[in-house]
Order: sequence, then structure tokens, then C-alpha cells
Amino acid sequence: MRRTRIRSFAPIAARNAKILILGSMPGRASLAAGQYYAHAQNAFWRIVQDLLDLDPIPSYAERIRALTSARIALWDVLQTCVRPGSLDSSIEQESANDFNGFFRRHPGITHVFFNGAKAEASYRTHVLPVIERPLRYARLPSTSPAHAALPYPRKLAAWRAILRG
Repeated sequence: MRRTRIRSFAPIAARNAKILILGSMPGRASLAAGQYYAHAQNAFWRIVQDLLDLDPIPSYAERIRALTSARIALWDVLQTCVRPGSLDSSIEQESANDFNGFFRRHPGITHVFFNGAKAEASYRTHVLPVIERPLRYARLPSTSPAHAALPYPRKLAAWRAILRG
């Protein structure tokens, strides 16, 4: 497989955000679509709908509005990396996003939730040692279709933690 340097998206965040959800790096389907969690089998948007008690949201723009209205920000730990395919286990040559700058622009964020183990591990390696303010952290089960062993009801139950954040 070809080893290409890929780049993540800009954060989605209103100035009044309280919660930040972090992935590791968008997968191939998301990069092609230019949208977070674009893979049809990724459970992220279904979980958001269930957590926020929303009707199915057809458009990406409406999904983003629902997130920002709930004061939830969305971003990825990594700004760039090398990764063939979409698996987190294939990520190499990581470079993190500028979180100190992000948190200065979003001072209301108090809780950071990781969408899976790779996002947490990359953050703890590249970001936590240089972060300028205390935050609360929690890892949630990955919504990736690569992590389908955990049934949806159990994923949703774990993700309810963001409502308490």
C-alpha cells in the first residue's frame, strides 16, 4: 500500500464549547468526503443523534449545527501523519495539532473525550506534556467500524459520559 502523508481537518467548534471530542486522524472515506466520520459504518453520527435525542439528520451541515448547539467541539489529535488505508494501527510519523492555541480560543472547554485508544495515546504522547491548563479526560469506545466487536448499545452507554461532562 502507498504511504502518503495525510492532513486532518480544521476543528469544528463554537466559541462557547464546553466539551471536545477527539479522534486520531480522519479515515480514507472522511478524507475523500471532506467530512468528519463519513464512513457509512462509523457509529459516531448515530451516537450523536441518540445522545442529543435528535431525529435522523440527513445533511452534514445540520449534524455540525447540532453538535455546536450542544456546545460540543470536534477535532483530531493529529494534524498530519503517514498512514496507508484507514486503520489507526497503521499510523506513523505523527504530528499533533496546536492544542494550546485551540484551548486559548475556546476557554470554556473543560472536558476532552477520546474516540478510541489511538486518539488518547497520541494526545498523551504529543500534547499532554505541553498543555498549558488542566482539563478532564476520558477515553470512549471507538466508533470506527474496525471496532465492531462492542455492540452498539454498550458503545452508546459509554458515550453517555459526554452528557455529564
